[in-house]
This record gives sequence, structure tokens and C-alpha cells, in this order.
Amino acid sequence: MLSTLEILLPVFGLIFAGFFCRRRNVLGPNSASELNRFVVWLALPALLFDIMAHATWHQLYQPGFAAAFSLGCVFVFGLTLIARLMSGRHLADASIDAIAAGYPNTGYIGFPLCLIAFGPASQTPTTIATILVACVLFAFAIVLIEIGLQTERAPHKLGLKVLKSLARNPLIVSPIAGALFASIHVTMPQSAETFLKLLGGAASPCALVSLGLFLAEKRGSAASKAADAGSPDTDDTPQSAHSARSALVLTGLKLIAQPALTWWLAARVFGLSTALVDMAVVLAALPTGTGPFMLAEFYRREAHITSRTILLSTLGSLVTLSLFLLYVRHGG
Repeated sequence: MLSTLEILLPVFGLIFAGFFCRRRNVLGPNSASELNRFVVWLALPALLFDIMAHATWHQLYQPGFAAAFSLGCVFVFGLTLIARLMSGRHLADASIDAIAAGYPNTGYIGFPLCLIAFGPASQTPTTIATILVACVLFAFAIVLIEIGLQTERAPHKLGLKVLKSLARNPLIVSPIAGALFASIHVTMPQSAETFLKLLGGAASPCALVSLGLFLAEKRGSAASKAADAGSPDTDDTPQSAHSARSALVLTGLKLIAQPALTWWLAARVFGLSTALVDMAVVLAALPTGTGPFMLAEFYRREAHITSRTILLSTLGSLVTLSLFLLYVRHGG
């Protein structure tokens, strides 16, 4: 158990460091968004480009791993979407709930955790998982949200807007650019190597601190605001309780259903090696990333369920990931 905690404590320690600094006001209210911008636009793209530029086609061609991981994400996403639509949820909100249930935090937690747990060999599978999450799942959620909000838009215009959005996403462009660079078989200059290593090395710690800063932000509900204003509140309490229940359900799907399904697909259906099965399950068992909250904020949709899911799944993953890594280390 102590060896498992040695893997997880540095990761969650960095999250707590960001959380503590924000709550103590050591870092200001804009620190989470600004540090997140650094990670998204500089550090993580440099890491992804560097990994892909040095990866071989044999390493990247892992159809079994990609299928097991992506099908686990898609199933949880689809199940949640259908359930939320049947409960009367708007398509845009149901899509955000669905991505909150099936969106593992591969970019922020996946890279440092897998690097510590499985070594450098885990970086290519983690990159594949990150591309699947950022390109496929995120893009599909955006399409559904756009359809829900703008049903009158022509399909070709809607598709063009989504393609433009993806083309401006550095987390999508950088690994593609790295793969293209690897395909031309040109030796990278040493100065460029050093630049990428320095910048990419900052991605994981800064991403984890940024996540802690994000979780520390106080997002009071309407009920709490009404209480602060001295006005009675009767309508928001049931809504707050409903949001809490919904967040618990989404957290259960994220931390239990998705990794369980991914394990079955990886081990039983596709027959992957033990190492790849373990990596696929750990990546599927990661807590919900900040992407769903960013979508809710961008489209001005209700974000209480999403933010609670991120917080609950991050805290809950400390237990679920500890148990799984303990199981793996004892030869399970």
C-alpha cells in the first residue's frame, strides 16, 4: 500500500499545492486560467509534439488499445446522453453531462501518473488516449451542443465551424505536427530538442497545480448567493440536491463503470498484453478533466453538475486508483 501511495502522492500533492495556494490567496483569482493557458498553448503541445516526433509507426499503431479505450469512453458517453435526454434534459446540457461522465483527465493527470507508475513506455499510449479524448470525444460533444443550440444551422456550416475549431486546438495540432515531422526522417537540432524538453517538462507539474487552482475556486450556487443577500430561498435547495445526486451518478460512471468496461474490452475482447491492459484501465479510471467545465462556461450552460463531478471524481480517484495500482503491483 505504501508503494502505491508513493506513486499517487506526488501527483495529488501538486493538485493540493495549487488548491492550498488559491485558498490562501497566495495565487490570485486569474492564476488557474492563466496557468491553464500556459499548459494548453505551450507546455503540453511541446510534450505531445516531442513524443510524436520520436515515436515510431510501430509504437503508434496500437488498434487494440485505441479501440478498447475509445469504446469505453463512447459507451459511457452514449449511455449518459440517452439517460439525460430521457429525463428531459436539453441536448446541450445532456451532452455536457455525458462528456463529464466519460472524459478522463489524460492530459493533466494521465501523463505524470502513468510515467511514475509504468515508466517512459506509457507516454505513447497516453498520447494516443489524449488524442482520442481531445479529437474524437470532445469534438463529438461540441457537435451535439451546437446542434442543440442552433438547430437552424445548415449541416455543412456546422461541420465547417467544428473543423475550424479543431484546427485551432493546439492539443490536436501539435501531435499531428509531431507525427508529420517524424515521417520526413529529419534529425531535430539539439537546440530544438532542449527547447522541447524544457517546455514539455513543465507540462505535468503545471497542469496538476492548475487543476488544484481550478478546484479551489468557490463557485457558489444560487442558493448560497440568496442566503448571502439575506433573502429566503426555497426553490434552489431541491435543485442543489438534484445537482449533487447527478454529480454522484456521473462520478460513479467515470470511476467505476468506465474502467471496468475498458478492462473487459482490453483483456477479454482484444486480448492486449498485461502492460497495455493496465495502462488502458488506469487512463480510463482517471477523474473527469476540466474540458466539460470549459464547454459549459463557453456555451453559458449550467455548470454546477460539471464542476461537482470534477471535484468528486478527483477526490474519489485517490481511492479507486490506489486500489487498482495496489492490485496491479501485487500481480493481479
